[in-house]
Amino acid sequence: MLKGLLKIFLGDKSSSDLKEIQPVVDAILLAEKSLINLSADELRAKSIDLRTRINDHIADLQGEIDELKIKAETMPESDLDSKEAVFERIDKLELEINVELEVVLAEILPEAFALVKETAKRFTSEGEIEVTALQYDKDIAATRDMVRVEGEKAFWSNTWKAAGSDVTWEMVHYDVQLVGGVSLHRGSVAEMHTGEGKTLVATLPVFLNALTGRGVHLVTVNDYLAKRDSEWMGPLYEFHGLTVDCIDKHQPNSESRREAYKCDITFGTNNEFGFDYLRDNMAKNPNMLVQRRHHYAIVDEVDSVLIDEARTPLIISGPTPKGDEQEFESLKPMVVKLIQVQQKAVQGFLTEAKKLLTDGLSKEDNEAAGLALYRAFRGLPKSKPIIKFLSNEGMRQRLLKVESFYLADNQREMHKADEELFFVIDEKQNQIELSEKGILYLTQGMDDDAFFTMPDIATELVAVDNSDANDEEKLSRKQEVMQDFGIKSARIHSMNQLLKAYTLFEKDIEYVIMENKVKIVDEQTGRIMDGRRYSDGLHQAIEAKENVKIEAATQTYATVTLQNFFRMYHKLAGMTGTAETEAGEFWDIYKLDVKVIPTNKPIARDDREDLVYKTKREKYNAAIEQIAALSKAGRPVLVGTTTVEVSELLSRMLDRQGLDHQVLNAKRHQQEAEVVTRAGQAGTITIATNMAGRGTDIKLTKEVKEAGGLAIIGTERHDSRRVDRQLRGRAGRQGDPGSSQFYASLEDDLMRLFGSDRVAKMMDRMGHKDGEVIQHKMISKSIERAQTKVEENNFGIRKRLLEYDDVMNAQREVIYKLRRNALYGDRIRTDIANMFFELVEANVDATHESKDYDNFRLAMLSNIGIEAPVSENDFLSVDTDDLVYQCYSKSEQHYRSKIEDLSRRAHPVIQRVYDDESNDFKSILVPFSDGLKTIQVSADIDESVATEGVSVMKALEQQVVLAVIDLHWKEHLRSMDDLRNNVQHARHEQKDPLLIYKFESYELFKQMVQKVNAEVASFLMKCTIPINAGEQPLRQGKKIDVAPLGKTSKAGVDNIAQQNAARAAAGGGAISPTQPGQPHPTSRPKPVDPIRTEKKVQPNSPCPCGSGKKFKKCHGK
Repeated sequence: MLKGLLKIFLGDKSSSDLKEIQPVVDAILLAEKSLINLSADELRAKSIDLRTRINDHIADLQGEIDELKIKAETMPESDLDSKEAVFERIDKLELEINVELEVVLAEILPEAFALVKETAKRFTSEGEIEVTALQYDKDIAATRDMVRVEGEKAFWSNTWKAAGSDVTWEMVHYDVQLVGGVSLHRGSVAEMHTGEGKTLVATLPVFLNALTGRGVHLVTVNDYLAKRDSEWMGPLYEFHGLTVDCIDKHQPNSESRREAYKCDITFGTNNEFGFDYLRDNMAKNPNMLVQRRHHYAIVDEVDSVLIDEARTPLIISGPTPKGDEQEFESLKPMVVKLIQVQQKAVQGFLTEAKKLLTDGLSKEDNEAAGLALYRAFRGLPKSKPIIKFLSNEGMRQRLLKVESFYLADNQREMHKADEELFFVIDEKQNQIELSEKGILYLTQGMDDDAFFTMPDIATELVAVDNSDANDEEKLSRKQEVMQDFGIKSARIHSMNQLLKAYTLFEKDIEYVIMENKVKIVDEQTGRIMDGRRYSDGLHQAIEAKENVKIEAATQTYATVTLQNFFRMYHKLAGMTGTAETEAGEFWDIYKLDVKVIPTNKPIARDDREDLVYKTKREKYNAAIEQIAALSKAGRPVLVGTTTVEVSELLSRMLDRQGLDHQVLNAKRHQQEAEVVTRAGQAGTITIATNMAGRGTDIKLTKEVKEAGGLAIIGTERHDSRRVDRQLRGRAGRQGDPGSSQFYASLEDDLMRLFGSDRVAKMMDRMGHKDGEVIQHKMISKSIERAQTKVEENNFGIRKRLLEYDDVMNAQREVIYKLRRNALYGDRIRTDIANMFFELVEANVDATHESKDYDNFRLAMLSNIGIEAPVSENDFLSVDTDDLVYQCYSKSEQHYRSKIEDLSRRAHPVIQRVYDDESNDFKSILVPFSDGLKTIQVSADIDESVATEGVSVMKALEQQVVLAVIDLHWKEHLRSMDDLRNNVQHARHEQKDPLLIYKFESYELFKQMVQKVNAEVASFLMKCTIPINAGEQPLRQGKKIDVAPLGKTSKAGVDNIAQQNAARAAAGGGAISPTQPGQPHPTSRPKPVDPIRTEKKVQPNSPCPCGSGKKFKKCHGK
């Protein structure tokens, strides 16, 4: 009521949004009139003029950037501070250009939108458009039939291929679609109902922003829509000389995908855009990068992508040490036995409750009955007999009353309820815990009674310290204690995950078995989440349960949440039919305002109040009767389900009734396009998940419209109101008739967990009997309130995930920036100088306060490879900041002279190879060693000769920085995964796990950065060319090709095993990578020597490795 009053007096947001945009729409319509009499060539010239105006507007800023880049290239390496200031100015100017682009785009928006609309109108009305043939016309004509060239003229047909079928362009933008286009350009979410032409609306802002040449990404929920829309809408852009492609048509990291990203407009799925970003940040060479800067993106079905799929991060992962050592198979028989005894116990509790719950029972019997019922529920809450019994009159209220008693006072009495159970399940929290009784049952007959009991590690370590053993024995005992703790921790975790797999995760509901693999079904869309896995070993537990191959455990190589990926774009927009219910989340996380766009025609769909039954059986029977009646009346029926199991159950029920129908669920997802095409035919019955056909329209014939249009039958209310609205939205497109009716029961998951207590009380008071139905607006509102609770909980989960990833993202930005600088090489010297400075600063801070000159001197020698630049007296008297600056200056001076010397030594060798006409190699491998490890640096021969060896040193810096960063970043990600799991135990100490995670992750990152700085600085300062190559005869090494990274599987929930494709890094690495982006942490590489000597090294000669030892004492052993 309050909302209604406010709307009357203040108006609603939709009206104010429309009022704000209307002047722009009027300007578009005015500009459209000026284009009517233009020829087709003049139309195309108009788009060229718009591009010119954009470039002219930012010409001064772009010119300044170009000048600064030239200046930076010519600045001496010694002037690092000035060079860094130049780069900072360049970054600031890039941001200013983005601001100015929005200014000029707003100015030309009416003309650009009118130009797109006029082009669409001419394709619709003329059938074929004649223009003067330009080069891009000829290029398109060479590969596609839609354009033909005759002499100096090109003819564009309005029929072309899209998704394998011929489509004829017959669409012109409505005025309300112009409103949607303006909203999208301004970076908002445009909510447009089904059938309102979201795909066509997107052509307006896409065309406008593509004129900047900075790339527009149009993101879809699946590859079918990405490919279809790129082919369907593409000619509208290509007619004006814009380039269009779809990344899902090309293999990851391929040259064709790189070209796709260079296009003005790039279509693709959210997963592929995200994974390409991660792959780019694992690249070893600039030529392996595919993406440009993230400028502007429009996300189709934005609620599905940015909310539903954002629950889980994107992860690229690979094998972890001992990842195939698992206990699931050995523990599985124990779990099966444990579940059998639990089922027997639960059945006994339920039987006891039924016996006690009779008329006139005493207070003691009432308490005993309630406790027995509660124990049965705590033991197996998804048991069908329990769910059935709780649907009886008053049983749900009795259970809730008992539950509130045991939850009171921080669950003080809960142990009494759980003491007779073998394990306890908290369904709402999706958690399971082995009880004392369960542990006793499992360990009976075992020699080790503590087989499933975690040791008190602190007490045991103190006991070892207080023992009379010597230090060596104490160390050995401590290692045994820690090893025992680790083994039992992993065992108990595996046991809990197996119990969860057997009791909370059901086949054909949460997952399906296809191709002998466990595949997750998205609870929101009903689609297969191909390649995604449950986390924390749960997926392996389900694999053990279903007797399929158990994949090895993995570790993370690169990860990002969809939230943080899409927040990188300069401008982000989205469109969907269902966003208003999630408007708060869109604003809180993405700063996206939701604008509800009015429909072109009033909605004529009849949305009826929910029908609520007591049991699922009654509900399904009533739904089948209604489906049969609607189909007989000549109306197509779309039956929405929430799970694969329900869709197949309804299919069997329809078969028994002799009713023909088609089914679309996760198992039959490949048939989606075909099923949706037939779904609008008279009398057709289609069973599908609630989100089936998203992104497509069910079109109706005249006969069907006269019969009443498409009938929607929802067999269960989904957790999210958006999903129910999406199902309703299948009917009533563009003013078509239709109806929607939801069927619910008290046994449904949503009702059982959140909504049934209030409804059950109402049904009990009204004396409803089995088979009777209740239907009222108040009931529908009650169900929507239950949905709101679930939505709030899900938002909390997503926000918590994002809060953890925000910590990770801050670190990710630092590391990825260092990698990019190393890849391109223009700012790498500044980064290396900063590494030197931070390393020197750490050495000074660790020793200067305590006046420890000996350790200071040792640190300078071991970490940087130079003698202390100050005497002991100066060290004791000089200020800390002055000491840091003196040491840093000395380090820089030493390093510059060193790389000049190495350049001079490498140059004659490369010059000799260059002068040798018998070789045809483009690059040469130059070995560098610091005495401990060797790196083979790939250098371009022509460039090395032209720069007299300087480019070799740049390549050395690049490959050392990349190899060291990748090694420690991968280890850091593993530590962060472990940290995130471990901090959850802080809840037991009444502490916030997120706060502890932030503090601890900062310390871990600081340690990682210090290690990176130390290793990079140490190797660069100490490395040398092992052999005096300039004086030795040479034999040229073979060229090493850099292969593109293999295709990475999607891994949104857990780290999954990737293709184990070992790829050579660009010119090799300090240690040979065994996975994309990951150097092997332990083994030393097999030497590859492109430069070999004819002369044998004598035993007493210095070892070529640069260690300073004699050859016979080193590598000559």
